[in-house]
Amino acid sequence: MATATEAWVRICALEDIPLLGARVLECGEGDNIALFRPGPERVFALADRCPHKGGPLSQGIVSGDTVTCPLHGWNIQLDSGQACAPDVGCARRYPAQVRDGEVWLSLSQHADGIAANAGVAAVAAA
Repeated sequence: MATATEAWVRICALEDIPLLGARVLECGEGDNIALFRPGPERVFALADRCPHKGGPLSQGIVSGDTVTCPLHGWNIQLDSGQACAPDVGCARRYPAQVRDGEVWLSLSQHADGIAANAGVAAVAAA
């Protein structure tokens, strides 16, 4: 049985996120979550808000392990959410895993709202 600190939720099939692209997990009242796929078997999840001015990171360009915010060009590390120097700031990061071709997120703070919809999570094209 999962507890709030272990709330892993199946989100979508890995192939639902384009290689070098992103999808958005709509979270209702909280910040949406951007799911990034920089490599064939790699997925990262960040709040879909740039720490600079709140731009939609899911609409940015993924290159290597960073995403470039489409509003002002800030580069954000996918593995940590940290802005690349000289910029300073951090987007919230969510632990993500790929299991048997499925994307799973640890959503302890969002678990109640998303778990109810986890069977068909709202993953939208970015």
